[in-house]
Amino acid sequence: MMVRAYIGLGSNLGDSLSTLQAALNRLHQHANISLHKTSSFYRSKPVGPQDQPDYINAVAELETDLSAVHLLKVLLAVEQDYGRVREAGLRWGPRTLDLDLLLYGNETIDLPQLRVPHPFLTEREFVLIPLLEIAPDLCLPQGERLSDLPVATAPHQLQKL
Repeated sequence: MMVRAYIGLGSNLGDSLSTLQAALNRLHQHANISLHKTSSFYRSKPVGPQDQPDYINAVAELETDLSAVHLLKVLLAVEQDYGRVREAGLRWGPRTLDLDLLLYGNETIDLPQLRVPHPFLTEREFVLIPLLEIAPDLCLPQGERLSDLPVATAPHQLQKL
């Protein structure tokens, strides 16, 4: 059975735009993933330490027959292929590629390695604005419309590329 999922993409090291486009292409080529829509690319300030470059972010809609955990493994492998190094204790640091599973169908998942909906989905404009661009009527599994969230209706600081 195919499941609709949304992933957030981000990068702030190297040629971020090229890295994000290449990662999208890799996901598109995967036998169990069908890429449907991709938002515009946006420039955003980093979360956490400000002594790092701005991020380039986007959101993609895909369909897959992979389980959520297996899809996460694919995302982590693509990150690693593009030079992502996860340092213990370093949160919100610079990265070559960040791929986050935001939503997986209407499922709520709470595992040590995966939480869906993504825990910060409703708070981060660099995720919510691109997500609403490609899915303006989207609702969270609990039924809350994303377009009604305060972050969605407030002026944002993102710069569309």
